[in-house]
Amino acid sequence: MRTGIPVEEALEAILDVARPLPPEMAPAHAALGRVLAERVCSRRTLPPADCSAMDGYAVRAADLPEAGRVLPVVFEVAAGGRGPRPLRAGEAARIFTGAPLPQGADSVVRQEDTEADGERVRFQVAVRRGANVRRAGEDVATGEEVIRTGTRLGPGHLGMLASLGRSLVRVHRRPRVALLSGGDELVEPDGDPSGGRIVSSNAYSLGAQCREAGALATNLGIARDSPEDLERLLRAGLGADLLVSSAGVSVGDHDHVRPVLEKLGCQLVFWGVLMKPGYPLAFGRFAAAGDALAGPLVFGLPGNPVSAMVTFEQFVRPALLRMAGHRACFRPEVEAVLEEELCKSPGRLHFVRVVLRREGERWVARSTGSQSSGVLRSMTLANGLLLFPAEAERLVAGSRVRVQVTDPTLFDRVQATDPTLFDRVRATDPTRFDRMQSGT
Repeated sequence: MRTGIPVEEALEAILDVARPLPPEMAPAHAALGRVLAERVCSRRTLPPADCSAMDGYAVRAADLPEAGRVLPVVFEVAAGGRGPRPLRAGEAARIFTGAPLPQGADSVVRQEDTEADGERVRFQVAVRRGANVRRAGEDVATGEEVIRTGTRLGPGHLGMLASLGRSLVRVHRRPRVALLSGGDELVEPDGDPSGGRIVSSNAYSLGAQCREAGALATNLGIARDSPEDLERLLRAGLGADLLVSSAGVSVGDHDHVRPVLEKLGCQLVFWGVLMKPGYPLAFGRFAAAGDALAGPLVFGLPGNPVSAMVTFEQFVRPALLRMAGHRACFRPEVEAVLEEELCKSPGRLHFVRVVLRREGERWVARSTGSQSSGVLRSMTLANGLLLFPAEAERLVAGSRVRVQVTDPTLFDRVQATDPTLFDRVRATDPTRFDRMQSGT
C-alpha cells in the first residue's frame, strides 16, 4: 500500500480501475443525462415528405411572379393529411404547418402575406420557388447516424429519439453508491446532539454529491465503533459499485474500518494524499474476478465535513462519471485574479474554498474566510476551489490562480449579466470553453 502520495498519482490509480459500467436498456423519456452506449442511426426520413414550414397557402411559384395576384383556393391540407389531387397551374391550396405539400406545389406563402376573399386569396408578395418549404430529409436521412456513442443525452436528444420512433435506448448503467458514516459520537439530524454528540451531516452532503453526478446513492446508516457493527453495514454495501465511508480508514484505537475491509477481501491501494483538506484519504479495491471486480471500489473519506466533500469532489466524482460512461470527468477551470494574500506551509496542494465573480474581462477570486475542515458553511458559500500549489508558501494579492468551478450555474448567471462574455472569450480563444467542458 502506498502512503502520502500526490493528488495526481492518487487520481491516476483510481481512474485506472474506474471503468465504464455495462450498458442497459432504459426508457428514452427517462434517459436525460445518461450516456449513450450505442450509435443511433435513423430508420426514417425526417420530414418524410416536402412539407409546409408555416400556416399559409401552397402555390406554384411561377403563378406569383409579382405581388397582387389573386388565385382560387381549391382545397385544404391539414397536418397529417394529404391533398386530394395535384395542384394545377393557377390554383392555391390552404395549408397548415407540417402538412405535406400537394403534388404540383413548390412553395408556400405565409398567411400574413395574403388577404382571403371567400374562396379566393390575394397574394401581397411575389414568391420564389421553395419558399417556406421544409424538404424531405432536411432533418434526418434514412441510415444517417444521428447521435454518437458516448453522447450525454439532453432534452434535444430525447426529442430526436422520439421522432425516430425509439422508446428504448441503450445507455451506460448509473453507478450505485453505498454511503457509510461511523462513530459513537454521531446522531441523525433529529437526534439529541447534547453531550458532545455530532449530527451526521456527511451522508446528506455526500448523497447530494452522488446524485449531482448522476449516481444512485444508498445510505447504509451510522456504524458504531465496533468491528461487528462495521462489518454488518459494510457487508450490506458490497453489492454497490462504490462503497464510500466517511468513518475514516486510520490507525486509531477505534478505527476498525481497515481491518474489517481487509477481512472482507478489500485491498487498500493507498492511504494519505498530499492535499489539504483531505490528507487521510484511502482507496481500495477487491481482487478482479475475470474482467470484473469482485466487489465495489472503496473510498475511505475523512470524517470532517469539508474534507469529505472536497475529497469526494476530487476523486469520487471523476470515478462516478467515468463509470457512467462520461468522457468529461472533471470540473471546468478558469484563471482568476486573487483578491487577497494567501499563505500556507509547503508540501501539500491546498484546495481553498473561494467565491468567484466576474469583473469586466476577468474573473476575481476571494476566499470564503476560515479554511478549517470543520467549517461546513465555507462549502455553502463557495462556487470554486482554488488550487494553491503544493510547494508554494504564499500567493500575493493580484496573483493569477487556477480555480475549479464547482457551481454549474455560475456561467449561466454571468452570461445573464454579461451576454457578450462568451463571444468575447471565443474571439481570443475559440476552444477555451470547449476545453473547459471536456475537462482539459
